[in-house]
Amino acid sequence: MDPVEKIRERVVLGEHDVQDCSSTKFPFTYAGKDDGWSLDRFKRGFKVVVTRMEDLSIEFDMIGMDVALANAFRRILLAEVPTMAIEKVFIHKNTSVIQDEVLAHRLGLVPICANPHMFSFREEGADDKTISDQDTIRFKLQVKCTYNVKDSIDPDERYRCHNVYSGHLKLDPIGRQEFTFGSITDDGELKPVHDNILIAKLRPGQEIDLEALCFKGIGKDHTKFSPVATASYRLLPEIELLEEVTGESAERLRASFAEGVIGLKTDEDGKTKAYVEDARRDTCSRNVLRHNDLKDKVKLSRVRDHLLFFIESTGGMPPGILMGDAIDVLIAKCDHFIGELDKTSEAPIK
Repeated sequence: MDPVEKIRERVVLGEHDVQDCSSTKFPFTYAGKDDGWSLDRFKRGFKVVVTRMEDLSIEFDMIGMDVALANAFRRILLAEVPTMAIEKVFIHKNTSVIQDEVLAHRLGLVPICANPHMFSFREEGADDKTISDQDTIRFKLQVKCTYNVKDSIDPDERYRCHNVYSGHLKLDPIGRQEFTFGSITDDGELKPVHDNILIAKLRPGQEIDLEALCFKGIGKDHTKFSPVATASYRLLPEIELLEEVTGESAERLRASFAEGVIGLKTDEDGKTKAYVEDARRDTCSRNVLRHNDLKDKVKLSRVRDHLLFFIESTGGMPPGILMGDAIDVLIAKCDHFIGELDKTSEAPIK
C-alpha cells in the first residue's frame, strides 16, 4: 500500500505504540486528494453487513463510516434509547431479611419485556396516584413461604415458595391494557424478560406483598433504563505476513494469536507453513511482537473505516430494533441542531 494511503486508511500496531490513530481525511490535508465530504460518495462507500443475529444479540460490519459516528450510536444505545423499568415500589408487607430499599433496588434492575413505543413519558412531577394505561405498567408480587415436608433437609422439598423470583411479578392491567396486550396469563406480553432472576429468599412465616410501577425512561437518568447489556465496536484487524514462516516458528506464530487467526498448512515438500486464516478473530494483543525472530515478519494493523459492531440487548427489545431506535434519536438530534442554526441565521444582527 502507498505510504500516504496507509496513513489515511490504516491504524498500525507497533511494538511500543499505536501509529496513525487520528483520522486525517480532511480537505486540503493531502495534495491531490479530494477529502471533502460528499453524500453521494458516502452512499457509494457505506455498507452494512450482518454477520450474526440471535434473539438477544447482533453483530454487523459498518463499512465506510467514521469512528466518531459509530461512537455516537454506541453512546445513544447506552443512554438515550428508552425502555420500561420498575421505578416505584409500594411495599405493603415485607418480613424477609432484605431491607425495603434493597428489595426495591433489586426489582428496578429486573428487565421488563415491553415495547416502549406503546407508552409515553410521564410528565415531570406527576403524582404517583395519577397513572394511566398510556404511561404505566403495574405488577403485583405476593409470595408467602410455608412448610412443605418438615423432615427434609433439602430447602426445595422442605419449604414452599422459599425463593422469590422475577417470575412472581404478575401483571395487574391498567385501563385497556388487558385488551391491548392480551390476558394477564404467563403468556402475556408485559412481563419480566426472565422468570428465574432471584429477588429474595424466605423462610416459613416470612412474606412479601408489594406493588411495582414501571415507567418509561432512558439510561442517562438511571442505568436500569439502558436497553443494552453492552454495545461496542472495534476496527477490523488486518494481519500481513511479510516473510514466510515455517516449522517451529510457525507453531509459535499461531500460539501468539487467538484461536483461528493463524492457520498451518503443509506444502508439497512436507514443510509446515503459517498463513492468515481469519484476521477478524484477532484481539490485537500483539503477543507476537515479544518474539524477536517473529516481530519483523508480521505487520499488524486495523482498517480505519471498517467497524465490527456488537449489540447485546437486555431482552426488552430485539437488538435490531434498538439500533433503529438509536438512528432515530440521532436524526432527531440533527434536526434539532439544524433548527437552532436556522434560528441563529434568522436572528437580526445587533
